[in-house]
Amino acid sequence: MELEKLVKKYAARNALEHGSAETDAVVGKVFAEQPELKERAGEVVSTAEDVIDEVNGLSEGELESIIGEHEYEEAEKDEGLPELPDAEERDVVMRMAPFPSGMLHIGNARMAVLNDEYVKRNDGKLLLVIDDTAGSEEKKPIPEAYDAIPEDLDWLGVDYDEIIYKSDRLERFYEYGERFLREGWAYVCECGAETLRENREEGVACEHREQSADTNLEKWEDMLEGGYGEGEAAVRLKTDMEADDPAFRDRVLLRISELDHPRVGDRYRVWPMLEFSWAIDDHELGITHILRGKDLVMEDRMERFMWELLDWEEPEILHHGLLGIEGINLSTSTSRQKIDSGEHEGWEDPRTWSLRSLKKRGFDPEAIRNFVLEFGMSNNDVSVPVDTLYTENRKIIDEKADRYFFVEEPEELVIEDVPEKLEAEIPYHPEEDRGEREVPVKVKDGKAKVYVDSSDIEDGFLRLKDLCNVEVEGRRASFHSLDHTEALEREAPIVQWVPQDGKDCEVVMPDAEKIEGVCEPSVPEEVVQFVRFGFVNVTGTGEKVEAYYAHP
Repeated sequence: MELEKLVKKYAARNALEHGSAETDAVVGKVFAEQPELKERAGEVVSTAEDVIDEVNGLSEGELESIIGEHEYEEAEKDEGLPELPDAEERDVVMRMAPFPSGMLHIGNARMAVLNDEYVKRNDGKLLLVIDDTAGSEEKKPIPEAYDAIPEDLDWLGVDYDEIIYKSDRLERFYEYGERFLREGWAYVCECGAETLRENREEGVACEHREQSADTNLEKWEDMLEGGYGEGEAAVRLKTDMEADDPAFRDRVLLRISELDHPRVGDRYRVWPMLEFSWAIDDHELGITHILRGKDLVMEDRMERFMWELLDWEEPEILHHGLLGIEGINLSTSTSRQKIDSGEHEGWEDPRTWSLRSLKKRGFDPEAIRNFVLEFGMSNNDVSVPVDTLYTENRKIIDEKADRYFFVEEPEELVIEDVPEKLEAEIPYHPEEDRGEREVPVKVKDGKAKVYVDSSDIEDGFLRLKDLCNVEVEGRRASFHSLDHTEALEREAPIVQWVPQDGKDCEVVMPDAEKIEGVCEPSVPEEVVQFVRFGFVNVTGTGEKVEAYYAHP
């Protein structure tokens, strides 16, 4: 939950209970819910003061509305996954079916984690089915996704038992396509798109619908052998032409596509639609339970129609609502277009929100899993602030990440009257007992130089964190010992600094902006926290330190 929303929730409750909200009470509640915000205490207090000014002017009804909104958002989070129906009576087999048109993103993680969690709870079997049917010119399989998808699932901790490729099963789909035509359940249609659309809307049967099985099989052979071009013929399922939903009327089962395929090249030119291939594979692969978004009810209807024709037992189908992140586009196609155009710098670009980009930013896979499971199988569509994901990751990495100094807009500060040796002993972590590191500052002729953020340099008394106190005038400062009492009495601001031998550092932000600064020379290649800046994943420590920003 973003800071302002969190503060407003407690401010409204405090105001409703006591007539007006008090800063201390609200800030205390915020810290109790998210202890990690204590490091942003100044920002929290400032936000609380602004929000409280607004909240204290609201009516009782408006306060109740704010509280109700937050209670509704919190209720969206599922306390746990419901049990799988009939799981005890059946050997559970489930499947994930990513389409390899790009890398998996945070949205795909829900599909993977929920399937994995259910299988592990029921000691079942999980299949990774690469759903690489032909696709379209805008959305087609790409070679690099075939290796990347299993790698990303492995990183996410998803345990699958077998990898299956739909492109290896074309001959099997052809067998069933022929059977559907022979049984009179389907037909080869040569109608143009406009004619078909009008017929379906009006509930009028296609002129090809009553062709004999022999005629359909002859045309089927022509489809396979190149007698038709792309879009000139398709196999359609005979459904009810008076069905309530025109989209259900005589849907396509197989169509011609002449796109070159990354695994099978141009070996096949007739490809199954997803509904047809899954009607076959969910049975042949022994799938017992299917997880789907609630928006895919047409897939349910089509599969059940074909299972009934084939007299097959139906798997259980469970639905969940859509889970989105506010302000983030989770479209693989859009990311791919921007990568192809050069707007994005590959799949690790943070703007893709791919799992690869999150790994690059320093996200722990357990945090992504926890984020997904927090919302469970709720049927409600939920769009959450990105800070919800950040909070889950912060819970895990906060205690692991050592702290280092980073100065975003460095300016040199000359300290005068310095003793012969000046050195800071800085704890690696403010709460975990992991020892300290020694950060020496070079002293020459009684002077030392450090880098300080330009916004922190102002005339007056400053405390350079863990190093010394200084009296600043202009861009020069006089040395004072590290006296905490003096710093407190003089209300000295505490600022970060970097020694003169600090390294240039570039941090790639979530919007791909690159922030330049300097950091301590001893920063390691791992996830760390740059104090007062945020958590980053340091990916290079050569002449210039390279890092990716995770979150505050």
